[in-house]
Amino acid sequence: MAAVDVLNSAGEKVSEAQLPDEIFNTPVKTSVLHQVVRFQLVAKREGTAACKTRGMVKGSTKKLFRQKGTGNARAGSVKSPLRKGGGVIFGPSQRSYAIKVPKKVRKLALKMALSSKAEDNTIFVIDNFNLEAIKTKELANVLNTLKLSDLLIVSDSDDSNLLLSSRNIPDIKVIRTEGLNVYDILKFKNLLLVESTIKNIEGRLS
Repeated sequence: MAAVDVLNSAGEKVSEAQLPDEIFNTPVKTSVLHQVVRFQLVAKREGTAACKTRGMVKGSTKKLFRQKGTGNARAGSVKSPLRKGGGVIFGPSQRSYAIKVPKKVRKLALKMALSSKAEDNTIFVIDNFNLEAIKTKELANVLNTLKLSDLLIVSDSDDSNLLLSSRNIPDIKVIRTEGLNVYDILKFKNLLLVESTIKNIEGRLS
C-alpha cells in the first residue's frame, strides 16, 4: 500500500493514510478509459432532434393536377419534400445515443482513473474541512493554503456547506463518494479526498 499525507485545513500534516494497491495501483489502459468516458458522455445526449416526414405532414394526398398536358413537371401530393411545407427526406429522428459497457469494465476504469492520479502524485487527502457556514471565501482560503486548483473534491457525506461554498469558485467541483466517476476524475488535474472517503471507495471497488 502507498502512503499519502493527511493534511488539515491549515496545510499541516496530521497523519498518514494508506491507499490500497488493488484500487490505486492498477495498470492504466487508455482504451478502457476512453470507452467508459464515451459511455458517460453519450448518455448525456438527449437525442430529441426530429422533423416530420411526408407521412407526418398535415395535408391532402390528392394529386395536384393531371399527369400530362399542363406543361408542368409531374406532381403528386402537396406533402412532397420538393414543396414548401412538405416533409423532410433524410432528417433526424428521435434516438438514444446510449452504448452498453459492462459493469466490470466501468469498475475497472474507475480504478484505472484513480491509479493514474496516484501515479501522477495528484491525489491529496484532507482530514476535514470544518466549514461551520456557507462561506466561499473560507473555502477559497483553505484551497489557497493547500495550493490546489483545478480540483475535484470527494466527500463522504452530504456536506451542504462545502457544496454551496464551492459553487462560485472556478474549476472546483464537489461530489460524494457514490457519484465518483471516471470522467470527472480525468477532467480535473487534482483530486482531493476527505480522509473518511478512502474506506468508502475501497468498499465500493474492492
